[in-house]
Amino acid sequence: MLRLTFLGTGTSQGVPMIGCNCAVCRSHDSRDKRLRSSVMIERFDSAPDKRPKDELPTHPSHAMYPQPVGADARIVIDAGPDFRYQMLREGVKTLDAILLTHEHKDHIAGIDDIRAFNYFEGRAIPIYATERVGNAVRKDFDYAFAEPRYPGAPEIDLRTIDPDEAFDVAGFHVTPITGRHYLLPVTGYRIGNMAYLTDFNGIDDRQLDKLKDLDLLVINALRYEKHLSHFTVDEAVALSRRLQARRTCLTHMSHQIGRYAEKRNTLPSGIELAWDGLRIDLTE
Repeated sequence: MLRLTFLGTGTSQGVPMIGCNCAVCRSHDSRDKRLRSSVMIERFDSAPDKRPKDELPTHPSHAMYPQPVGADARIVIDAGPDFRYQMLREGVKTLDAILLTHEHKDHIAGIDDIRAFNYFEGRAIPIYATERVGNAVRKDFDYAFAEPRYPGAPEIDLRTIDPDEAFDVAGFHVTPITGRHYLLPVTGYRIGNMAYLTDFNGIDDRQLDKLKDLDLLVINALRYEKHLSHFTVDEAVALSRRLQARRTCLTHMSHQIGRYAEKRNTLPSGIELAWDGLRIDLTE
């Protein structure tokens, strides 16, 4: 079984937005509180009563797990500024890897916080990214790659992916999906019958061929009005219909999307607004 958890469903400024007094930003509905977009994907191979509990080790010497506790494998897509809080909120104690979609700060700014996983797991955390995005990580977190290494810096095992080649991580078979974020190439990912596409505003037919027969499509939908670098709600819905995805969740939404309670029933059947903390279980 696979489980997808929405760690954040907001745009680069999050919701509420600093200084904004709109109805969405003033909403008391927790589903209108949106951290920067990210998802966690877990795999459960063994029966729940056979899995060890999520308990912190008392010392790094006891932390060399062959697989994460709780889940049999656990990865995160993107680590933005809210990464630390997202991990604390979900009670995450171990992490197999991080996959990056692109280098914008709302998707990589939290990488420094892998230090806790370094300490308790006693190892560097693998981060998968295209060559361009990896170079941005090396620049932005240069102290993590410097020689001699700065004490206490995050331990990053940076791994370059070919956007045209599938790869395996922690038992997940991952197919990269390339799209356009205005002029910037971005990478989405398909794992099993689930695909995660964020910060897209265009995608070629050759990439769409990788997205057939989806049980779940997660796709960005910034707002209803046209935008330079993001799909609108209507564009995301149209792509979902073209792919015939059985279920579609919209993410990376701004406060301009409107209040969840008012908008949730206005979408076509099979299309829904995601919200922070939403969990979806899928068969592999």
